[in-house]
Formats: sequence, structure tokens, C-alpha cells
Amino acid sequence: MHSDNRAVAEGRKEQILAFRRELQQLEQQGVLQLDTEQAQSVASFHNLTLKSLSEQHDVDLSHSARQLSLGMQVVSFLGAWALAASVFFFFYQYWGYLPTFAQVSVLVAAPLLTLLITYWIARIDTALYFAKLTALISFACFVIDVSLLGTLFNLPASSLALALFSAYAALLAYALNIKLLLAVALLCVFAFIGAQTATWSGGYWLSLGDHPENFLLPTCVMFWLPSVISQVRYSGFANIYRVLSLVGFFVAVLVLSNWGQSSYLSASSAMVEGLYQVVGFGVSGAVIWLAIRNGWQAVMATGNVFFALFLFTKFFDWWWDWLPKSIFFLLIGLTAVLALVVFSRLRRTAQQEVAL
Repeated sequence: MHSDNRAVAEGRKEQILAFRRELQQLEQQGVLQLDTEQAQSVASFHNLTLKSLSEQHDVDLSHSARQLSLGMQVVSFLGAWALAASVFFFFYQYWGYLPTFAQVSVLVAAPLLTLLITYWIARIDTALYFAKLTALISFACFVIDVSLLGTLFNLPASSLALALFSAYAALLAYALNIKLLLAVALLCVFAFIGAQTATWSGGYWLSLGDHPENFLLPTCVMFWLPSVISQVRYSGFANIYRVLSLVGFFVAVLVLSNWGQSSYLSASSAMVEGLYQVVGFGVSGAVIWLAIRNGWQAVMATGNVFFALFLFTKFFDWWWDWLPKSIFFLLIGLTAVLALVVFSRLRRTAQQEVAL
């Protein structure tokens, strides 16, 4: 196996294990029976393949190993943030005792040193658990570095810091396949674009949330980016792009559908709110259809959540003030039942197509 993609390796492992289970079932039912030489040849090939996958890609070959890997990921995540917090409070506790030259030296050296340590650990740690931990610490040091250098030299706060944070987080994310840092990079990108748009509109960059429409275009671009630039080599990255982009888009639309005066449109607030309510329903429905068509489970779940959120928001606007509360929640319950019926029929149709 020549691919360096762990997701592909995981898929290959699942193929082998599924084949073994199916072959055992067929043998028990008398449908297929390999002779001794064939069975040994297949078993030997699969064992060698699984050993190679485990050595080259750190693939878990058993349920217990998978559980331990999950535990290691959780521990590395908690450990990274604990150590990053320790670095942060260490800086602030002893910062005033250092002369200016020492402060600048420490600030410049901290992210570079942790980056070199991350690179060194990545070369010897095939599982990358410790490398990912030091990468998170390196990112924390970089954020502290930029913030304190600005304070040290009395530089004005700027949205460019968000761009720097995003670039460094993306660098580490792609170097070590860290989904958390990719999510941080995307959030910083959205915040940077919103802040820059607010500045270009004549406002202060920290007022980036005053006009949610600033986030609509960048979230749409980021949603389609994995379709334009393939993320196959990076496990889970495409989902991060799509889900975070959808969350950002729908949150902006949800705010606009209930707070029309925040829009750039010159129409009345009621008209703007009605427009974005239609947009919310339409886009969430289109997202569900697109996710079903392409098999994007996380995207479909996100679309379902926001479609239901837009629907229940409208129920609240229409009926909360004049319907008895028992009837109001009864209508919500019946709507949920109706949705389950529709989804069950769609699921049954999809299963029949696969069976055929």
C-alpha cells in the first residue's frame, strides 16, 4: 500500500475484516468453501497486509486498540490545552520581571522552539499523538507571541493578527493532520474576513458581528473548497470545511431572519427578515438533498438541525402568543413525527436502490 493516507488505510483494514466475516458466514451456511491451500493463501496475504497497515499507518487492528487510541486522543487534547494554559500563565506571572530584550527573545524563541520540537517528534512518533500535543502548544505560544509583542511595542490592535493565527494553525493542521487546528484556522479566517469587511465599510474591525451578511460569501466559498481542492489525503478535513461553513452561514441567516435591521439591504426589517427566513428554509433543504446525493452524513445532520431550527423558530413566531402551550408543543411533536415518517420513507427507498 503506497498511499500515506491513514483514512485509506483504515478503509482497507475494514475491507479485510468485513471479507473475513462474510467468508465465515458463507462457509457456515455451505454457500462457499475454500480448500486448505486457498484459505491459507488468503489468510497469509491478509495478515501481511494488516501488519503493514499497522506498522506504516498506525491502524488499530482490534476493538480494544481502537478504544485505547480514542483515549490517547482525548488525553493528548487535554494535556495540550493544560500545557498551553501553563505556558500562558507562566508568561503573565513572570513577564514583568524580564527586561525588554529578554521578553522579545523569549517571544521569538517560544513558537520557533516548539515548532522544531514538533517536527522532531513527528519524525519518530508515527502515531503523531505527542507531535499533535506539541503542535497545539506551539500554536498557543504563537498566539501569545503576537499578542504580547503588540502590547510590548504599543501596537494598535488589528484584524491582521487573525490572519496570522489562521495561517499558523493551517500550517500545523496540514503538516500533522490535526482537525482541531484546521477548525481554529477556519474560524480565524471567518473572523478576519468579517473584521476586514467591517473596516472597509467604515466601521471598527471589532464590530465584525454587526452585519452578519459579511460572513455569507466566505462561508459559501469555504463550503465548496474541498470540492475544488481535494482533501482526500487529510482524514476528516472535508467535513470540517463543510460543517463549519454551514454553521457559520446558517447562524448568520438565523440572526438576519430575526434581526432585519442588521442587514445592508435598504428594505424594511420585516421584509429583510422574511427574505432570510425563506433563504434559511431553502438552503437547508438544498443542503439535505445535496448531502443525501453525495453521501455526506455530517453535512446532512447539520442541514437537518438548522432546517428544524428555522421551522421551530417560525412556529414560535406564529403560535406562541395565542395558542395554549399544550397545543403548541403538540404541534411541534406532530411535526417531528411527520419528519420521521418522511425520513423513514427516504431511507427505505435508498436501501431498496442499494439492494437492487
